Amino acid sequence: MTEAVVAAPPAKRANETLVIGASSLGTMFEWYDFFLYGALATHIAQHFFSGVNETTAFILALAAFAAGFLVRPLGALVFGRIGDVVGRKNTFLATMALMGISTFVVGLLPGYAQIGVAAPVILVLLRLLQGLAIGGEYGGAAIYVAEHAPADRRGFQTSWIQTTAAAGLLLSLLVIMASRSALSPEAFAEWGWRIPFLISILLLGISLWIRMKLNESPVFQKMKEEAAISKAPFAEAFGRWPNLKLVLIALFGCVAGQAVTFYTGTFYALYFLERNLKVDGFTANLLIALALALAAPLYIFFGWLSDRFGRRPIMLAGLAAAALFYFPLFKLLTAAANPELSRAQSAAPVAVAADPADCSVQFDPIGRNKFDKRSCDIAKAFLAKASVSYETEPAPKGVPATLRIGDRTISAPNPADLADDAGAAAIAAFQAEAAEALAAVGYPKAADPSGVSAPAVILIVIALMTITAMCYGPMAAYLVELFPARIRYTSMSLPYHVGNGWFGGFLPTTAFAIVAATGDVYAGLWYPVVIAGATFIIGLFTLPETRGKVLS
Repeated sequence: MTEAVVAAPPAKRANETLVIGASSLGTMFEWYDFFLYGALATHIAQHFFSGVNETTAFILALAAFAAGFLVRPLGALVFGRIGDVVGRKNTFLATMALMGISTFVVGLLPGYAQIGVAAPVILVLLRLLQGLAIGGEYGGAAIYVAEHAPADRRGFQTSWIQTTAAAGLLLSLLVIMASRSALSPEAFAEWGWRIPFLISILLLGISLWIRMKLNESPVFQKMKEEAAISKAPFAEAFGRWPNLKLVLIALFGCVAGQAVTFYTGTFYALYFLERNLKVDGFTANLLIALALALAAPLYIFFGWLSDRFGRRPIMLAGLAAAALFYFPLFKLLTAAANPELSRAQSAAPVAVAADPADCSVQFDPIGRNKFDKRSCDIAKAFLAKASVSYETEPAPKGVPATLRIGDRTISAPNPADLADDAGAAAIAAFQAEAAEALAAVGYPKAADPSGVSAPAVILIVIALMTITAMCYGPMAAYLVELFPARIRYTSMSLPYHVGNGWFGGFLPTTAFAIVAATGDVYAGLWYPVVIAGATFIIGLFTLPETRGKVLS
């Protein structure tokens, strides 16, 4: 009897370790697959959207990235129902296979130069399949771990699932950096970017092998034995007001804000470094990867903290911090990563004075506008390509646009008044003069590697990720505890993937479109600041505390 009592805890701990390890590792590999596209968006824009101007190509590449997020709620519904009816384990085995195969095929897909418009179309279809897969994966893994965990350690144990998103992104960046370092920049840009996608087939095999060793969740197994499995999860989850109310509270009082904090602290910070601050791609990836590695334990810390002090106060504090500190943190990031640019922005602000009717938004989803027909568009297109922040000032109707750089004013050409050859020559002359004027007042063409303060950049990105960890670390336990076991997979998956798929997944596209429309490199931050602030206010009045709730 004594031997049985002594032996039981180690066996239980070993089982908990297997459950957490297998679930987390498999989910990390799925996030690796899903995030590869975002980390390589610049190269994907060059190969699959090469028929449009550079700014539009990048935003279209981000839109294709967002397509995977668009269908995540559908994946949540489809696989959530399967998970509530068939079981947790088999459901996330199916989602893993779908994700791994779709990612592998991206590595083989010919580009626009080879098969024309079919290339971006097929790419978007593969992103949709990835979105369906990740829509079913997260809920299954979080529920599986939570339903094995003791009540007083549920936040801590499910926080390992929360680290998988950051770990998957970190793994993708490490593989990308290894591929970059093994090849010349030209070779990586031409074909080496495909290597991380092709490697995913190996990760798929490892993940399936590990997860095949797992048993079904004890809560689901008990429901199955007692014939208590829901026959109609959709109707129970969304057709009855008490549960639908919880779905809406979870979405608008918790997940929407958490989603924008995750994508602001990871992908948007990476894109901001690379495109707006002109830090070279390898250095930007390295800095984000180091910050991710150092910040990853924070997810576990805040999950553990939520077991002691509750989920609600920690998540709300993270949302409030996002609304208050994003603008100051990104301005500090500019000063740390590209101090020359920061000084030039302060000493010699740039403005475009133009007739508002002469200006277009510097984004054309059709891809037909080259922004070279009107003087205002020519000035703004030049600044957008140079990643220079500027203000727009009104000018009298019919007057050609002027570009003011510090104390110097340059007139933009109006091609409508010139022949084709003369117009092209005038645009080239304007661009050369404007580039010279920017250089004269200190605007750099790229960040000086010796001027990048790596420790400061890493600390600032860790601060951004701390905000993410406060919102995200306790959230898996919170969502699992919020909903009843019979319809838990369906109920929690939908708000999670609407929040992260739509509010979060569209953040890079929306934020860069706002930057293109306004000319202000910081204007895109209004999107996460407003969403996080609104979620904080809603959550303050609606979120219940769930710590310690019985799951069965």
